[in-house]
Amino acid sequence: MLSNEENQLLTQTGSGTPCGEFIRRYWQPVALAEELENDAPIRVKVMGEDLVLFRDSEGRLGLLGLHCSHRGADLSLGRVEDGGIRCLYHGWVYDIHGSCIDQPAEPEGSDFKTKIRHKAYPCQEKAGLIFAYMGPGKPPLLPDYEPLTVAPDHRYAYKVLHECNWLQAHEGEIDPAHLSYLHRRTKQPEWRQRAIKGTRSTQAMDFYRSDVTPTIEAEETDFGVRIFSVRKAGDDGFYVRVTNSVFPNVSTIIGPMSGDGYDINWHVPIDDMYHWKFVLIFRRSGPLEARDWKNINLTRTELTKDYRLIRDPRNNYLQDRESMKTGNFSGLGTVNICQDAAMVQSPGAIQDRAEEHLGTTDKAIIANRRALTKAIQAVQAGNEPPHVIRDASKNRLNQLRVISEIIPSSVDWRSCCTEEKSSVRPASQTQS
Repeated sequence: MLSNEENQLLTQTGSGTPCGEFIRRYWQPVALAEELENDAPIRVKVMGEDLVLFRDSEGRLGLLGLHCSHRGADLSLGRVEDGGIRCLYHGWVYDIHGSCIDQPAEPEGSDFKTKIRHKAYPCQEKAGLIFAYMGPGKPPLLPDYEPLTVAPDHRYAYKVLHECNWLQAHEGEIDPAHLSYLHRRTKQPEWRQRAIKGTRSTQAMDFYRSDVTPTIEAEETDFGVRIFSVRKAGDDGFYVRVTNSVFPNVSTIIGPMSGDGYDINWHVPIDDMYHWKFVLIFRRSGPLEARDWKNINLTRTELTKDYRLIRDPRNNYLQDRESMKTGNFSGLGTVNICQDAAMVQSPGAIQDRAEEHLGTTDKAIIANRRALTKAIQAVQAGNEPPHVIRDASKNRLNQLRVISEIIPSSVDWRSCCTEEKSSVRPASQTQS
């Protein structure tokens, strides 16, 4: 459990709050690139800040304060022209850096525009996502996460609105125990997930169902927390799953790729009670296949055009109790993101963690809260938080692995993540 003060430290993200200042030290996705395809500016809200996102006449990205510095009109209604975005009210123009470059109603020769400094944040586009840096000083490097570096046909990006604080959904991502129940389906078609490495047809779901008491370990790393979950795989093997919580609000999970790539998720606060989950799916060995697009299209059917879940608290998530009798454990459809959203939203917008009772399988949750608290306190002390990368030679991230494998019981499963690993090695070679 957390005290009310500890909970506030981890959940409040407005400007000037400890967690808000911490998250602002990292690049955050603020929109999908597809949202700007028609060249119209869009409103976005990030960590309580109302902003406008646009491409200028040269295609450069700008993220500015939503309200004009003159009389507060909404700049998302403005015209993109003359090197920036022009307010409809009195014609002021702002460039992507927040400089006011035109005030047509001011007298000729006036230097009033040079005195205006409008809120502006640097942006960059990568892998179908638009990232912004909202922190102080020079932006760090955007980490070279593997899904950001692959060819376009190897990946797909989307986002989903969540009606709860960012931490609730993030903690759901790094909780291996819930896989045995929430997502359990007895009629899992083979196309829903690739076979585990080294097998022809065995899927992770087979082990989630057969071993509901996994061994879970969590270790703090330079990027966040690495999570091992180990389930029995017959009499002489283990199914090992390695996922990661990455500072400040990122998770990497095996997803339907089952080790041939993975899903990377950012839980980006809109405010303290809502957030966007940005998802980037990627396949390592080749372009996304028909089965992947079938999964993607199935997810799309659960979303509105503005990226909201059709299943929500107001319709009880369209739970089907008849399907619960015939193989669907939750009755909440067959798309995991809908099932997850129902669970993480159900404690309320900001969970009262003083009322929870954590158990043995919550090691990852406990370790991540501890790591986040230390990182936030580092920023409060005036230090740079962990996993802020400024040296291009260190932007390799080889230590960040997402693993889904069956290994012999004679092997130390922790060896999956040794730096020099090319394949799993016997325990005798990894233990001193």
